[in-house]
Amino acid sequence: MSGRIWVDADACPVPVREMILRACQRTQCPVTFVANHPLPLPQRSWVSFQQVPAGFDVADGVIAHQVSTNDLVVTQDIPLAAIVVEKGALSVSPRGERYDAQSVRQRLSMRNFMEELRNSGVQTGGKATFSERDRRQFAQVLDSWLQRRNSAH
Repeated sequence: MSGRIWVDADACPVPVREMILRACQRTQCPVTFVANHPLPLPQRSWVSFQQVPAGFDVADGVIAHQVSTNDLVVTQDIPLAAIVVEKGALSVSPRGERYDAQSVRQRLSMRNFMEELRNSGVQTGGKATFSERDRRQFAQVLDSWLQRRNSAH
């Protein structure tokens, strides 16, 4: 299993970005961060950055076009996660939630329902703050993927 990590970096929490960089340094796994603004990233051969123009889903489109089977995509964007899963790659949220075909369908339905509520004027609240539990859950998924990747080499 070869593979690289793609990070939808515009909304990726800094602790997750740092965790990814440490893990990729340890394993020399290639990682690409895609965002519409510059990011402070180390100059390493295994780290790349693609800056995209600002706009709705521009970074998502770049990732969706380039992702391959056996890649890992870190994103909070459910439509992007659906494309990633369809292409045979693993998609995970920065909170460590793994997306599969069934969970993506459920999340898309919930996302659309919540959007309808907001459009009708209902206050739905925001996302919960990024917690230590979220960080641990993400670290477990990342480590598991890296172990599978490295054992296949």
